[in-house]
Amino acid sequence: MGARIYSPAKNPLQSGRGKLGIWVLEFEPQGAKTKDPLMGWTSSADTLQQLKMTFHSKEAAIEYATKNNIPYDVEEPKPVKRIIRAYADNFSMNRKEPWSH
Repeated sequence: MGARIYSPAKNPLQSGRGKLGIWVLEFEPQGAKTKDPLMGWTSSADTLQQLKMTFHSKEAAIEYATKNNIPYDVEEPKPVKRIIRAYADNFSMNRKEPWSH
C-alpha cells in the first residue's frame, strides 16, 4: 500500500490561484477494477483509492505518512513558464508573427 504526495496543478478553466499551495496524499490502487455483470458498473474492493487527504504543506503530508508507516513518493510541481505580455503588444508594428504568409 503506497501513496503519492503531490501539489495539484491550477485548473486551466479558472483564473484564480486560491487553492494553489495545497498538498494531496493519495493512495495508489491496490487491485484491478472489475465490471459488474448485471449493471456494467465499474467497482473495486479497494476503498483506499477513494481517499484523498489534503495538507497545507509538503512537510505535513510527509510527517503524516511517516507517522502512520505509509510508504510514499513525492512528486514536485513543475515550474510554471510565464510569458508576460501587454494587450497593446497585439497591435505593435514591431511584433514577431508566429506564422508566415
